Amino acid sequence: MKLSILMPVYNEEERVADALKQALAVDYPCEIELVVVDDGSRDGTGEILARADDARVRVISHQRNAGKGAAIKTAVRNAEGEYMVILDADLEYDPQDIPKLLAPVLDGRATVVYGNRTFGSHSAYSFWYVMGNKAVTTAANVLFNSYIGDLETCFKLMPVALYRSLDIHSRGFGMEAEVTGKLLRRRIRPYEVPISYRARGREEGKKITWKDGVEALFILGRERARRPASRRS
Repeated sequence: MKLSILMPVYNEEERVADALKQALAVDYPCEIELVVVDDGSRDGTGEILARADDARVRVISHQRNAGKGAAIKTAVRNAEGEYMVILDADLEYDPQDIPKLLAPVLDGRATVVYGNRTFGSHSAYSFWYVMGNKAVTTAANVLFNSYIGDLETCFKLMPVALYRSLDIHSRGFGMEAEVTGKLLRRRIRPYEVPISYRARGREEGKKITWKDGVEALFILGRERARRPASRRS
């Protein structure tokens, strides 16, 4: 199996070099590629990415910032692996956890795997950030009669073909809710594994806001209202 690690990047000149280094240093149980999409960065991110000299890295650039969902759509379109996982370049997630997500797939227990964050004082920059995440996750569980622990997690591992079939339209952070809503509507329940997490604050460049939470609730409601879809639709 080949795993495509998809990294959307926007104005991350202080972190992107370390993000690449950490992602490539992991001892993966399969072949990997790292597909990086520079989503219209206006700082030195592009210059740093241009110096990447690992054969496993491919860099694609957007001329203008289009949002995380759009960056992932570009990465998925160019992915050559059978499976994919999203890894942000902000160093909040530890790529050393990716083999944990692969384990249930490789031993036949799961097709879709989510990394479940356990929030604590060291892993959340604010009370309202955690409550917002819990509210959106609870809404998904109520609407779809499921029991997932972390809808907004970046670590979503699944077959590339499955993600393409979901036909995600959200261009920003709403893609997280749209992906999960469409999976649950197809009665595909993610297998969850615990992961480590360290949230950065606004002063460090945290981009998600309360508006993204409101959008996520709207998207979940919209997906629930759609007619039931089969796994192949």
